[in-house]
Amino acid sequence: MVFTHLPSNVLLLLVPFMPNLTLAITVLLLRFSISQMDVPTRQSYIIAVVDSPERTAAVGITRVARTTGAALVPILAVPLVSGTLDWVPFVVAGVLKVIYDLLLLRNFRMTSTADR
Repeated sequence: MVFTHLPSNVLLLLVPFMPNLTLAITVLLLRFSISQMDVPTRQSYIIAVVDSPERTAAVGITRVARTTGAALVPILAVPLVSGTLDWVPFVVAGVLKVIYDLLLLRNFRMTSTADR
């Protein structure tokens, strides 16, 4: 999961630093092409680590959290994109997502090591 999501987030971080619009669109499209590859793996991971009676709630909470975040982000990003700080949303989103991926990988490794 992390190995497809991490490159996707690095590409997101690089979008504002592309020297022209064609490269920026290419990087963004490349990012879109791999950004959702982690969804089935993430859902399987959640189902694997959560007890059976709590699985439906865990998947539901995860979806609500992702949807709420996606709905609220434009409120913060639009004023920045329309100003001189148009690169900030890409960098902040990329950095936060990379941190999330690395923490998820660390947590998975700690959990799988503890199970042995």
